[in-house]
Amino acid sequence: MAAKKASKTPAKAAKPAKALKNVPFWIGFDLGGTKMMASVLDANYHVLGSARKSTNGSDGAAKGRAKIVKAIQEAIAEAGVDPKGIKGIGIGCPGLVNPAKGTLIFAPNLGWSNMALRKILQTQFKCPVAVLNDVDAGTYGEYVLGAGKGARSLLGVFPGTGVGAGFVYDGKLVMGRAISAMELGNLMFPGTHIGSPVFGSVVLEDLTSRLALASQAGLACYRGQLPDLDKKTEGALRNIRSKALANAFRSGEDAAMLMFRNAIRYLGMGVATVVNLLAPDRITLGGGLVEELPGLYLSLLKEEVERYAIPELAKGVRYSLAKLGGQAVAAGAVAWLRNDKK
Repeated sequence: MAAKKASKTPAKAAKPAKALKNVPFWIGFDLGGTKMMASVLDANYHVLGSARKSTNGSDGAAKGRAKIVKAIQEAIAEAGVDPKGIKGIGIGCPGLVNPAKGTLIFAPNLGWSNMALRKILQTQFKCPVAVLNDVDAGTYGEYVLGAGKGARSLLGVFPGTGVGAGFVYDGKLVMGRAISAMELGNLMFPGTHIGSPVFGSVVLEDLTSRLALASQAGLACYRGQLPDLDKKTEGALRNIRSKALANAFRSGEDAAMLMFRNAIRYLGMGVATVVNLLAPDRITLGGGLVEELPGLYLSLLKEEVERYAIPELAKGVRYSLAKLGGQAVAAGAVAWLRNDKK
């Protein structure tokens, strides 16, 4: 067999690697019940790059840990920054945390418990790590950088996969000695449903969260009360997200209007309880449901809080929408880390 002639075409030179930006940066991490997001933030909290992954808590804590590390690595690569410039990581988690030890104690919507996040991330990235409850982080972000700037006290309320709240007073997050607090979604109300762990009582997030609304919407789909939603989602709980629920409400169908009206009324009862106890200057609302239906939540929640709170305490409270959007948790966790180190 004849030997092939050598090609006279010179081989293409390998593309030079893109130079990494040598800048200081922080990682803000939002560990949500449905998705997780890592953001690379510069000193002025501008987002240089980010990476998202589905959380899928049912896959287990070990896979969850690996996803968290991978998302951070991907965000750093996407930002094009030198990994040596990392100054710290702030992570917000959906559940109870021990900020002093940097441990996620329990995340009910994920089924994860006793996850030593600070140790895991410090070992991997060799930098300071702050571990907060996600709504504490989001509320602190709004207090320092967003809707709560200039307030003495701010109550943040975020209806999402569950329902969380955070409270900042005079620049300090309200927390227990060794555990996060303000578990608004776990306020108990008289009543029950077949999933209630304690018969005769039901927790607030089982009446007001996206999961609660999606469950009710799935039942309405089965009964033929939300035909458009049923067509788009097949009534499957995993497919009924905030946008789909909001579209069902905008359609004007009675079943959707009723479930949102009732959910926000119950949420108003819960927020009124906090107003009666802590008398915040401002209340800011965020989360997927609020972002989809801001006018509804802002006006109706105010109305319901004023219905159930002590009038003198409810009077003068300023309501606003969270300004930081999807970056509230990431920016807030980093801001807390940086301010706590001063």
